[in-house]
Amino acid sequence: MQRYFLTETYRENQVIEVAGEVFHHAVHVMRMTKGSTCYLVFSDGPVILAEVVAIGEDTVEFRAVSQLTEQTELPVAVTIACGFPKGDKLEWVAQKATELGAHHIIGFPAAASVVKWDDKKRRKKQQRLQKIAQEAAEQSHRTHIPKVSLLESLDGLLDSFTGYDVVLVAYEESAKQGELSQFAQAVRRLKPDSRVLAVFGPEGGLSPDEIKKMTSQQGLLCGLGPRILRAETAPLYVLSAISYHWELLAEQEA
Repeated sequence: MQRYFLTETYRENQVIEVAGEVFHHAVHVMRMTKGSTCYLVFSDGPVILAEVVAIGEDTVEFRAVSQLTEQTELPVAVTIACGFPKGDKLEWVAQKATELGAHHIIGFPAAASVVKWDDKKRRKKQQRLQKIAQEAAEQSHRTHIPKVSLLESLDGLLDSFTGYDVVLVAYEESAKQGELSQFAQAVRRLKPDSRVLAVFGPEGGLSPDEIKKMTSQQGLLCGLGPRILRAETAPLYVLSAISYHWELLAEQEA
C-alpha cells in the first residue's frame, strides 16, 4: 500500500488536508478516489492508515482509520559516509542504504574520488539523491527519511566525528591483513539509540593521509570479512550486519 511522508505533526481526530506533490501523486498517479486508503507518516513519527474522504481541485482530505504500532527503524542510528564514487553508484547506495535502515547518508570528496562537482552540480545531485531516499523510504515502509548530505570537503566529515558514539572506518588493508574482529566487537558494544558513523572510500579506497586524520579522531579501522568489497557494496554489508545483530538475532534471543 502506498505510503506518504508529511511535514506536519499528528493530531488525533483531525481532518488531514494534503496538497502539492502528495496530492498530485495520490490523485493523478495512484488514481485514488473517495474511500481509497494509504499510509501517512507524520513528521513526529506516528504512522496511520488513512482513508480519502474528499478530493478538491488541488487538495485531498484524509481521515485516520487506525494508527500503526510497527517498528521499522533500526535500534541504532547508522550514518553512512561514502567517498564520491564513479557514475551512478551513489544513487544505488542511497536507495539500498535507505531500504536497509540508514539514518543519514553522506557523500564526501575523497583523495581517490574521480568525480568533481562544483557547488551547483553538488546541490542538484543532493536533491536527486534525497528524492531517491524518500522514494526508497516509502517503498520499504520506513518512518524516517534519511537525510542526504554531499559535503564540500573531507574536513566537514572529520568535524562531525565527535557527534557519534563510534566511528567505523572500512579499510581495505585491514581486510588484507586478516583483521576480522573489530567490526564485530564494535557492533556488540553498541547500545540502543547509539549513533554510529561508518566511513567508506571510493574506488581506490582511502589514502594513508585520510586514514591518519580519521584515526587521530578516534576512527576505528576495521575489515569487512575476508573478501575485498566494492565501494558500493561495503556500506550495504555493514547495514545488513547491524540489522542482523540488532533485529533478527535480538528477536531470537528475546
